[in-house]
Amino acid sequence: MPHTNPADAELKELLTTATTIAVVGASSNPDKTSYGIIQKLQSVGYRVIPVNPRETDVLGERAYPSLLDIDQPVDIVDVFRRSEDTPSIADEAVQIGAKALWLQSGVSNEDAAVRARAAGLIVVMDTCIGATHAGLGVARTSKS
Repeated sequence: MPHTNPADAELKELLTTATTIAVVGASSNPDKTSYGIIQKLQSVGYRVIPVNPRETDVLGERAYPSLLDIDQPVDIVDVFRRSEDTPSIADEAVQIGAKALWLQSGVSNEDAAVRARAAGLIVVMDTCIGATHAGLGVARTSKS
C-alpha cells in the first residue's frame, strides 16, 4: 500500500510538540533551500541540528557528519537528500529514536517510509516542513 502523509491535525501536533529538528543535507550556502528552511525553523523557535559531513557550521549551529553522531534527542529528521539516499537515513532516524522522518518536497521513497513506519515513526514525504508549518498556523514562538 503506497504511503499517505498524516492528516493535518497529526502534522500540527507533531510540529507543535517537537523541539529539535535534525536537517540532513543542511548547507551553509544561502542559495540552497535547506539554508532558508533552517533559518525559518530557527526563527520560530526550533533547535536545528545540521547534518552534513561536508559542513562544520550552518547558521551558527555545529554540523554533524551523520545522525548517529548527534549527542542529544531529535524529534524530527528533515531530509534534503536524493530519494534513493533515504532508506539508510530512515534506518538512522530509527536508531536515534526520532519521532518523525520528514522528506522534503521532491523527495519520496516507499522503502524509507516502510522502514520508519515499522519502527513507529511518523512519516511525511514530498512535503516542505516550512510551508506546512506556516500553512497549519503552528504556534511556536520561543525555544524550548
